[in-house]
Amino acid sequence: MSLYAQRGVSAQKEEVHQATDRLDKGLYPNAFCKIYPDYLGGDAGWVNLMHADGAGTKSILAYLYWKETGDAGVWRGIARDAIAMNLDDLLCVGIFDNLLFSSTIDRNKRNIPGEVLSMIINGSQEFFDELAGYKVGIRYLGGETADVGDVVRTIAVNGTMTARWPKDKLVTNDKIKAGDVIIGCSSSGQATYETEYNSGIGSNGLTSARHDTLHKTYGARFPESYDTGLDDSVVYIGPHRMTDPVEIPATSDIDRLSTKSSGWSTDIGHLLLSPTRTYAPLLRQLLTERFDLIHGLVHCSGGGQTKCMKYLPGNFLIVKDNLFDPPPIFRLIGEASGSDDREMYQVFNMGHRLEVFTDPAAADEIIRVAGEFRIDARVVGHVEAAPEKRLVLKRGGEEIVY
Repeated sequence: MSLYAQRGVSAQKEEVHQATDRLDKGLYPNAFCKIYPDYLGGDAGWVNLMHADGAGTKSILAYLYWKETGDAGVWRGIARDAIAMNLDDLLCVGIFDNLLFSSTIDRNKRNIPGEVLSMIINGSQEFFDELAGYKVGIRYLGGETADVGDVVRTIAVNGTMTARWPKDKLVTNDKIKAGDVIIGCSSSGQATYETEYNSGIGSNGLTSARHDTLHKTYGARFPESYDTGLDDSVVYIGPHRMTDPVEIPATSDIDRLSTKSSGWSTDIGHLLLSPTRTYAPLLRQLLTERFDLIHGLVHCSGGGQTKCMKYLPGNFLIVKDNLFDPPPIFRLIGEASGSDDREMYQVFNMGHRLEVFTDPAAADEIIRVAGEFRIDARVVGHVEAAPEKRLVLKRGGEEIVY
């Protein structure tokens, strides 16, 4: 059994999918989000969507960093995580404007004071204001903040995003076909709209990332930060403290454009807490100016590099044979945990979180546009006809089949 499973979590969410298997799949079953008729407006040419997601156990990392250093600013990043995890899923069906957001925050008041709530709520509005500068419109409609100490030990930060959108501007993934290439957009580095280095961690796999990298003393000092019913052998088994310094080299031309030096100086805590990169500025430009080039979009969130298999419009073989080198955070996690590549690539994004399916002839243009935002992009793979859905990852002479 994997370490991930031993900690009571699942990258593939098998039990969740089983519980929801009989629910309506919506108008476009291959789309990245569930799409319904326009119940709000009654227009046959429009659709409705509602999506829910959150920062997950990343909030526990913010709690640990805040308790250890006194830096409450890390909670602003958790606000961004909860928003970006919703927004980027909806971006993958083509939606980038006129969105409504409602937050849901459950806290243990004994451990989480009002100062933290203020950071999260105000941080959310700050993020919406920044996105508005890129013509990505989201209205903050408030939400629910509850004191539920009997349910949560620290805090859970989630949200719901709602949209009404024209059918002819949807990306449903139904256009994905054999012969398409897959462009991966890097999850790490420093995009033009980011103020510091982004490790690429996103908001998935953070239970493993936390326990595999951080030292055993965190469990003893902060028992509220984990499930005390877990076997001690899988609790905080790493070598690192949150404040351990890390030097990140600039390894690509785009990285070197993003920093005035040869890299970035940071610490383990900031690598683990890097706010989930949103691709909203990039995708808004692609969706408004090059919509016809896009055959499909996938956000490599839960399930990592295997996520694409859920959204194929038929039996295809996906071959990813030109993947990014894993950013330093993933190497740190892998070395600390001893996890093999098969597990790492289905838990973490390992270097790119956005995938654009397109014709080979369009690849250079999409890569060029990504570069304008200082997002490294490349053709990471392609689509082939096949008798069944399969995914093959090729890296360093190794072949992993899912």
